[in-house]
Order: sequence, then C-alpha cells, then structure tokens
Amino acid sequence: MKLNKFFAAFLNDESGAVTVDWVVLAAATVGLGALIGTTIIGNAETLATGTGTFIGTIAAPS
Repeated sequence: MKLNKFFAAFLNDESGAVTVDWVVLAAATVGLGALIGTTIIGNAETLATGTGTFIGTIAAPS
C-alpha cells in the first residue's frame, strides 16, 4: 500500500516540471542538430565530389 501512495504522490508532484521542460527542449535541440548535420554532410559530400571532378579536368600549365 505504501508503494501506491508513493507513486501517486510522485505523479502529482510538479516540482520537477521545469526539469522536464528543459529535458524536452534539450532533446529537441539535439534532434534538430542531428537533422541539420545529416543534411549538411550529404550536400557537402556532393559538393566535394563535384569540385574534385572539376579540378581533375583542368589541364596543368606547361
């Protein structure tokens, strides 16, 4: 019975609500950073490949 009272008190306690908000905000920031990072990595690889191909076609001066 004591365990049920403990869980009921824990679920009704709002003193850690700000902490939960910060955890959600931090998780959203990390997720957005990961999404942006994967987009940048894909585009950077394409740009690097195109640049390497272009430089490979330039004739060296004689």
